Amino acid sequence: MSTVTYLEDGPSVLSLYEGFFAGGARILHTAVVRSLDATTAQRHSVLSLSDRVQREFTAQRISSDNSYRRLTSAGVPVRALRRTPTGPITTSQLKRVAQSVAKADVVLSLKEQPLTVLGKVGTSGTPLITCLHRSDPEHQGAGVQELIDLDRAGLLTAAVCCAESTQRAYHEATGIPLKRLPVFPNGVDLDRFRTDADLRTGKRAELGVIGDAPVVMIAARFDAMKNIPLFVRAARRFVQEHPDAHLVMCGAGMTAENPAFAALVAEELGWWPALETNLHALGIQSQMAPLYNAADLITLTSAFGEAAPLCLLEGMACGAVPVTTPVGDAPAMVGDLRLVAGFDPVEMAESWKAAFAQREEHFERIFRNRHRLSEQRLFDAYARLIKESADSALIPVAV
Repeated sequence: MSTVTYLEDGPSVLSLYEGFFAGGARILHTAVVRSLDATTAQRHSVLSLSDRVQREFTAQRISSDNSYRRLTSAGVPVRALRRTPTGPITTSQLKRVAQSVAKADVVLSLKEQPLTVLGKVGTSGTPLITCLHRSDPEHQGAGVQELIDLDRAGLLTAAVCCAESTQRAYHEATGIPLKRLPVFPNGVDLDRFRTDADLRTGKRAELGVIGDAPVVMIAARFDAMKNIPLFVRAARRFVQEHPDAHLVMCGAGMTAENPAFAALVAEELGWWPALETNLHALGIQSQMAPLYNAADLITLTSAFGEAAPLCLLEGMACGAVPVTTPVGDAPAMVGDLRLVAGFDPVEMAESWKAAFAQREEHFERIFRNRHRLSEQRLFDAYARLIKESADSALIPVAV
């Protein structure tokens, strides 16, 4: 005869982060962890495999990261190994990871990168869920092969995909069955990201926007994937027709301290009389809602890799009209083919002009369907999967 040992307080869930750095995947996963720890019986914690990061001409320690601060302020335990993501991992650090994994009832890996370490220490029989946030497995390094190896070894419970494009790409690249590649679409906090007339007025005044001058915004890191040259070259054409426009560029490396960024701006926009006052290179920002409210357009110029870009969802929730390249699920997210432009600067600029002229029409359509942007369905889906995974791992105990 046997009986089943049940978890009295809900499962203990460990999230593994490669590191803390500004980016949509970390922001979204942090929101999931905060919500489930606060609203379910699940007990969440985070182990970061590094405590500092150097990317896109920006150095950042864990303590200065907004996602880290949001987790710790919510009472979620966060620990970090003293290393950089590319630095060597010591035997004692591997032991620490193994101990943390062994104590958890479920492990969540934020993207594939932590799987390289998991491949070294094993999973101790703990259910493993990998959270995938891109649509280009070929650019994800050794982690993808670890994903394949862990799956073949029977250690991968599921790989959650944030977009249909992610599911298609990873199914083709790894052979993992679709049923273990569920799609949980991204969402945003509609209380934090909402239209606010006072925020719009105040932030536009702070930026120096006069009247109804257009504000075009991009929120991205200065990386080849994000195709920042396309944004700047489209802006060159846009401001020829709208010389009073303002360009808001925020994200890692989007500052004059980045030589490549400064050179690109000087080459393409050095002739623009309003350059010094109307181009706002803001770098990493912790408060995005005021900027989204101030913007008329939120644009994505990425060349590859995107799945379900968080900046588009956040921008739309705050009333900005999105314009995107045809990457990942972005065209479906913006919901209108007029808001999808190719990779040519002229085409992108023309799409901005049309979207700005038609902004009231687009705003009304997006506002009618605003509930579809909510993150609650995402939270519910993760809560169910974690519970099912923990329940399936319960061990019968002989009596």
